[in-house]
Parts: sequence; C-alpha cells; structure tokens
Amino acid sequence: MARLALRDIDDAPEDSRPRVEAAQKSNGFLPNLIRVLANAPVALETYQTVSAINGRASLNLAEREAVQITAAATHGCGFCVAGHTAVAEKKARLDAPVIEALRGKTDVPDPKLDAVARFTEAVIATRGAVADEDLSAFKAAGYDDQAALEVVLGVSLATLCNFSNNLAQPALNPELSAYEWSPTGQ
Repeated sequence: MARLALRDIDDAPEDSRPRVEAAQKSNGFLPNLIRVLANAPVALETYQTVSAINGRASLNLAEREAVQITAAATHGCGFCVAGHTAVAEKKARLDAPVIEALRGKTDVPDPKLDAVARFTEAVIATRGAVADEDLSAFKAAGYDDQAALEVVLGVSLATLCNFSNNLAQPALNPELSAYEWSPTGQ
C-alpha cells in the first residue's frame, strides 16, 4: 500500500484535476506516479512542464530514456525504471540488450548510449561536479555542452519522479508489470 494518497480525477485537489485527466487520456491509464504527484498540484505541474521541456532537448528519445533509466536505477526507483523501460522498448525501440544494460547499470552495447549512461551516473554521484575526464569522455562520444546540460535537465526531472515514488512507494501499475525492476533483483 502506498504511503501517500493515490489521487484520481474525483479526489485530486482542484488544481491537479485537469492535469490528472490529461495524463489519463495520454497514457490510456492513470500512472501511479501521476496519482502521487496530484497530491501537490505544483509538483504535478512541474513534472509535466519539465517533461515537455525535456522532450524538446537536442538529445534524442533513446538518449533521454538512457538518462531516465540510469537515474531511476541509480536512485532505486523501480516504478520509474519500469515506466521508462516501457518507453525505451515501445517508443524509442531500443534493443533488449541495451535496455537490460541500462537497467543493470552495466556497459551498454551502444557506445553513444553508454556514454550518456556513464555521464548520467557521474552527474548524480558528484551532484554535477563531474571530473574533467568524465566530461571529456562524454564529449569524445560526440556530445557537446548543450547535451551535458540536457543530461542535468534529465536528472532533475528523474530526481523529482524517483524521489516522489521512493517517498510514496506506490504499487506498479498492472500496465507496467512486464517491466518490473527492483534494486536487489536487477
């Protein structure tokens, strides 16, 4: 059972209701992350706004999902690992070995996505104060200053979601059960 209330359209705070309704329409179901964030209308607004902004980044969908899965695995958020695995498979069309490497925080068979994952880990571990060699390795993989800052953007988005889920401990929606992940059973 979740430690925070899981809101729906009927019992969400008034300011959250249109956002909850939009999320349900967009996803075809109401993700428990949205139900948690709906408790704080500004948190839900931040999540949806920053998600839209992140979607306009120069990083492509596969690269953005590499950031999200890596951050979620690093933060121990099974809900977000599952949700972003679904996106990585269905929308970014990443191969299973790439997805499993991201979920397991091991070497990714795609060198560019591996560079994104390693840089994401470095950003999180150092709170952005990455070593010169980590930034250089990221740039050597073909990325630039804009991409480095967009990884930070992705980490900020992931942190909101991962920490909210870790706080609330909602169940995984049945629609995501095929992508279940846990920090101990990676």
